[in-house]
Amino acid sequence: MLTADLVRARALDLGFDLVGLAPVGETPHAQRFVDWLAAGHQGQMAYLARPDALEKRLDPGRILPGVQTVILVGVSYETLAVPMDVLSDPARGRIARYAWGADYHHTLTPLLRAFGEWISKASRAYVDTGPVLERSWAEACGLGFIGKNTCLIHPRGGSYLFLGAVLVAEPILDPQSLDQAPEASRSRPTPHTAHIGCAACTRCLSACPTQAFPAPGVLDARRCISYLTIELRGSIPLDLRPHMGNWIFGCDVCQDVCPYVRRYSHPTPSRLGQSFRPIDVDRAAPRLTDVLAMTDTAFKARFKGTAVERTKRPGLVRNACIAAGNWGDTSALGALMHIVDNADEPPSVREHAQWALDRIHGSGSINEIVE
Repeated sequence: MLTADLVRARALDLGFDLVGLAPVGETPHAQRFVDWLAAGHQGQMAYLARPDALEKRLDPGRILPGVQTVILVGVSYETLAVPMDVLSDPARGRIARYAWGADYHHTLTPLLRAFGEWISKASRAYVDTGPVLERSWAEACGLGFIGKNTCLIHPRGGSYLFLGAVLVAEPILDPQSLDQAPEASRSRPTPHTAHIGCAACTRCLSACPTQAFPAPGVLDARRCISYLTIELRGSIPLDLRPHMGNWIFGCDVCQDVCPYVRRYSHPTPSRLGQSFRPIDVDRAAPRLTDVLAMTDTAFKARFKGTAVERTKRPGLVRNACIAAGNWGDTSALGALMHIVDNADEPPSVREHAQWALDRIHGSGSINEIVE
């Protein structure tokens, strides 16, 4: 039988930065997740509330019968490769740093599956695509604590982490493993210890441009810029658009202001982590005029193999229209007018372009486009 020390050593050899193990029992934070769904905070992400998927999230045994151990790994994607003055330039569209380089799904999933099969043929591995509450299990495994911004925060590394979960039908965890975890990482997932590492800090809650946190540790995805720019299909609510700044794919604000990130986050030295480094600044913050004029061919050429592909070209252009409206510079007028006049563009994209024109030029009407 493999020991916990051997499993941890193997994970580190494969390039993972963090690894923890825990015996499978009641899913951590299960009721909080159910309550979150009941409040409708998931928005259009109906797959989260699908009955079969919900049952699996609440009971890992429905994913892998006989499961006894859950193993969580973490990989840092912090590269600090792009100056903040470039990222904050309103003439550029800002992309969340996890999407600057290679798509983490493609990079980590094969590696995690091989890791799981090395442990046991009876294993399941997921990189945020399966019905597993990764952050809750990561906290239970001692990798950190869940902060008020709902991110997993490592007390000596911050929150720029990809998480992967492996379920195995073997008892691996030794009773002393949790005692070896850092003090700030040992908090168990109970209401009494939630956000213990955050203490009285509320910087993430105050900094959120769209006020997406109705309470500490509760994210209303329907107001989150990451959700609005990636998950939401169709029209973005009018009242939220002026608060989205120049974000065109995801958002890092609640992590950027976190003291743990500002103090402890540093570029990952691992070769695995370096695969998430952008090849140039335009992968992290492309010029808005370039995105607005981007064809499908150009979109695929620039973002092939990155997580940005998920939005497809119309979604990214829609988001760029909002960023252009917030920029307010007349340099974007030509590209926006071309979108509005192009009948081949989806009505939703044209509507957002008209909104931007109204912000910049004060002409036209959204109602002329929306049917």
